[in-house]
Amino acid sequence: MIKRTLYFGNPAYLSLRDRQLEVHLRQASPSKGPSRTIPIEDVGVVLLDDPQITITHGALNALLEQNCALITCGTNHLPSGLMLPLDGHSLQNERFRSQLDASLPLRKQLWQQTVQAKIRNQATLLAYVLQEPVPNMLAWARQVKSGDSENLEARAAAFYWRNLFLPLPDFTRERQGTAPNSLLNYGYAILRAVIARALVSAGLLPTLGIHHHNKYNAYCLADDIMEPYRPYVDQLVVELCQDGYPSEFTKELKAELLTIPTLDVELEGQRRPLMVAAAQTASSLQQCFAGKLRTLAYPLLRCDDVD
Repeated sequence: MIKRTLYFGNPAYLSLRDRQLEVHLRQASPSKGPSRTIPIEDVGVVLLDDPQITITHGALNALLEQNCALITCGTNHLPSGLMLPLDGHSLQNERFRSQLDASLPLRKQLWQQTVQAKIRNQATLLAYVLQEPVPNMLAWARQVKSGDSENLEARAAAFYWRNLFLPLPDFTRERQGTAPNSLLNYGYAILRAVIARALVSAGLLPTLGIHHHNKYNAYCLADDIMEPYRPYVDQLVVELCQDGYPSEFTKELKAELLTIPTLDVELEGQRRPLMVAAAQTASSLQQCFAGKLRTLAYPLLRCDDVD
């Protein structure tokens, strides 16, 4: 079952009533404004994007019990925080141990597969945008070695970003900046929450990465596993910018980016929502750590206009 993504961009009061999320809109008070209820078990991601939103402890706890990811946004309306449940799986201790005991060669092999999948998906999207094949990207994907010792991910990224937004010849991919950077950043934050939620649900520790290891980053593993999924966000942003690059980050654009968890992706020959695919990827990673699998299940980007 695909979980819902809820976005709150106006003052609201969120509380728990009869195991339902009760939402009072327009006023940050439980006694004012219209209300509606949403089944807690239907919610997968919640974005809180207004300083006058109030959420009760009961509602917060109920959402986390259902493995919901809660994202808070700062004054710039970009995601600034992520909250996940601490106990996402009944065998969490056992799975933590297999993750912690993963050997360096295994982690390098998993990172090799991750980079290969990312570059292949980038190549597909770039071929779609340029309307011609990109054999150099495909060659780099094939040449990735264990641990990506030659850093082909960076070489592919430089070529990819230089050509993805051709009407912007001086475009530089960065965390700070105007569109399309702001759209990419917002989309990646949603994607990161979806991946982190899937990892926790699989009983994995999202802090301990297979490649990323920044000591200040609480979601290194999520940042690793989301890499092959990034081109799906990029594709959505490319489509949103077909009629020009927006000067403002409107609610309409946010609404489009909030569809990321439900984007249609292909995984192992079957079409499924991105959120469901993320759960399958996380499960395959757990089985790799447990020694039951050797290959991660990553989606394969398809663009209809690419041969």
